[in-house]
Amino acid sequence: MDDDRPEVLLTGLLFYDLVLTGLGKPPTPGEEVWTAGMGCGPGGIANLAVAASRFGLRTSLATVFGDDFYGAYCREVIGGQEHVGLSLSRTADGWPTPVTVSLATGHDRALVTHGQEPPYSQDALMGDPPEARTALVHLEAEPRAWLAKAAANGTRIYADVGWDPAQEWSRDLLDQLALCHAFLPNETEAMAYTRTGSAVAALGTLAELVPVAVVTRGRDGAVAVDQTTGEYAEVAALDVDVVDATGAGDVFGASFVAASLGGWPLEERLRFAVLAAGLSVRHHGGALAAPGWYGVDRWWRTLTDPGLRRAYGFLRDRMPADVGPPLRYAPVTPPARPL
Repeated sequence: MDDDRPEVLLTGLLFYDLVLTGLGKPPTPGEEVWTAGMGCGPGGIANLAVAASRFGLRTSLATVFGDDFYGAYCREVIGGQEHVGLSLSRTADGWPTPVTVSLATGHDRALVTHGQEPPYSQDALMGDPPEARTALVHLEAEPRAWLAKAAANGTRIYADVGWDPAQEWSRDLLDQLALCHAFLPNETEAMAYTRTGSAVAALGTLAELVPVAVVTRGRDGAVAVDQTTGEYAEVAALDVDVVDATGAGDVFGASFVAASLGGWPLEERLRFAVLAAGLSVRHHGGALAAPGWYGVDRWWRTLTDPGLRRAYGFLRDRMPADVGPPLRYAPVTPPARPL
């Protein structure tokens, strides 16, 4: 099999994110609230793609860019700055890039989005998907044809799932786990889909459906089972000051894949993903909050807590010799023209 094949394959909807932080509370109708912080940049599927690329993974993204300023800016950031492969992506004439305004308050946020359905489906973008080591996938109620093709190619599918606005949480969606190597929902989603009352109970049900099951628990960390190795792990979250939690789950997923491709033990994979997600929430959300190896290295070099030094001592042997250049976080305003 081609050694130059993508290590991570992704497809999904791209957004241009404008993130407002420092809000003490959400605004009420008729009220004007001034914020202490703002950032902008690519979001949506770009969160996963940039997070994976910043960990040095060859990443291929199939998405749609609008033929507007936002689309041109996001394309240049994702492809030019962050080195994500965009050969499967398209620019759509006359289609506006979706724009999301995120109002971040503490550990949560509210989102307002302007946009339209893209003119190309995931299946149209992917066609016969290229052979890849892994794919990071958001499962949806309607199965995507490309997913079965990728799994048949030998691609390991790492999946998560989004919020069900109808709150029906149909168990039919879990049938797609037959194609997956790993499933990484959050606690609320996991309990809803499995009809269980705790993260651990949900994990037990999911572990019967997929080789690797992970349930993220926000400020309570994460739990996981790897049936292929017989490992169980439970890891606490980092105690960090949260600027914006947007995209933290995507950073968790991408970093878990990076550690999995390295063949790490489950507890190390889980700790690494929790660490990366924790580092991401210290910056304005969206793709450019992902820490990558550079951010992890900076954290490790300045770490003084003896308990954390022991818990994360494995990083001494896992960190690459070249952690990459300093990160470019989300700017307050975009440049007047594409970078």
